[in-house]
Amino acid sequence: MAGRFVSDFTHNGLIGNHQCRNPWRRRPQGVVNTKASLGAPERAKKILMMGGSRFIGVYLARTLVKAGHEVSLFTRGKTPITQQLAGESNEAYAEYQLRVKHIQGDRQDFEALKSKIGEAGFEVVYDINGREAAEVEPIVDALPDLQQYIYCSSAGVYLKSDLLPHFEVDAVDPKSRHKGKLDTESLLQDKGVTWTSIRPVYIYGPLNYNPVEEWFFHRLKAGRPIPVPGSGLQITQLGHVKDLADAFVKVMDNPKAFNQVFNISGSKYVTFDGIARACAKAGGFPDPEIVHYNPKNFDFGKKKAFPLRDQHFFASIDKAKQELDWTPRFNLVDGLRDSYELDFGRGKFRKEADFSTDEMILSAGRVHATV
Repeated sequence: MAGRFVSDFTHNGLIGNHQCRNPWRRRPQGVVNTKASLGAPERAKKILMMGGSRFIGVYLARTLVKAGHEVSLFTRGKTPITQQLAGESNEAYAEYQLRVKHIQGDRQDFEALKSKIGEAGFEVVYDINGREAAEVEPIVDALPDLQQYIYCSSAGVYLKSDLLPHFEVDAVDPKSRHKGKLDTESLLQDKGVTWTSIRPVYIYGPLNYNPVEEWFFHRLKAGRPIPVPGSGLQITQLGHVKDLADAFVKVMDNPKAFNQVFNISGSKYVTFDGIARACAKAGGFPDPEIVHYNPKNFDFGKKKAFPLRDQHFFASIDKAKQELDWTPRFNLVDGLRDSYELDFGRGKFRKEADFSTDEMILSAGRVHATV
C-alpha cells in the first residue's frame, strides 16, 4: 500500500467550541505510553468503527490493524467489507482480511445496533459516517465502559466569516447543512463521555467518493477546458486522506485530545485555479485552459457545475500540529499525484464524466480564459 503511516501519541489540548463540564465521567483505562509508536502499542484496543469500507476508514482501519488493535467495522454489508488497494501486496491484503472483523447492521435500527455491540466490550469508537446525534446516542448508551468516542465532524460547521482561517474556537452555524454534526458534538459533551472531534475541510486521495480531484481529472483527461466560477481566486484547502488517518490515530488514547476539537487539512491554502493547475501537474497533463464564468447567469437545475463551494473556505491546522505532534506528509501536488496514480490514472473513478454543465457555460461564451 502506498504511503506508510507512522504515528506516536503526543498532544496538548485546548477547549474547542465546548466547555468541559464533566470530562472525566469515565476516566480512560490503559492510556498508552505517550512515547509509544503505532507499531508497538502498550495495550491493544478493542475498536468499533462505524463505517470503514469506502474511503477514510479504509486507510484508518489498516493503520489500526497493523498496529495490533482489534478492529470491527459496523456496516450494512451492501458493499465489500475489504478491498485490495493499489500497490498493496497480496500478503498484506490477506493479513488485513484475516484480522479485521465485521458486524453487519443498520445504524438507524437503534435497538438492533445496541444488541449487536453491547456485549462486545468495545473501548474506543471511531465514528466515520455519523451525521445526526440520534445515531450516536444508542452507541454511547450501549457501551458503558467506553473510553473514547472519536468523531468525524466537518469544518463545514463554522459560521461563514470575513475573518479567515477558521479556528476551533470560532463561531459555528447552527443552520448549516452539517447541523447534525454540531448536535453530535454537543451530545457527546452532555453525555459526559470522553470524546474527540475531527473537522476536516475538503478530503481527497485514492478512493475519494466525493468528486473533488476526480472532477478536474475527468476534464484534463478529455482535453477539455476547466470551467471555474468567478475569478478563480477563491481560496480553499484540501487535505489528503492518509494525513487525516494519521491524525485520527494520533488522538486515540491521548489525554491531550480528550474533549477537544481539531481542524485537519493540508498545510497550504490554494485557489480554485491553483487546484486545476495542481491536478494537471499531478497527472502529467499540459497546463489547463481555465474558463471563468458568472454562476448567476446560469440555471443548472439540480446539477452541480463545480465540486467546491463558491467562497473562501479554509481552516487553521495549527492546533493539531502543535498539540498532536502531527503534520501533513503530503504537499498538494504530491498528494494529488498519489490520488491519480493509485486511482484515476488506473481507470478507477466513482462517477462517470458529465460535461453537460460545462457545455452550457462554454456555449454561452467565455468570460475570460487563463493558462
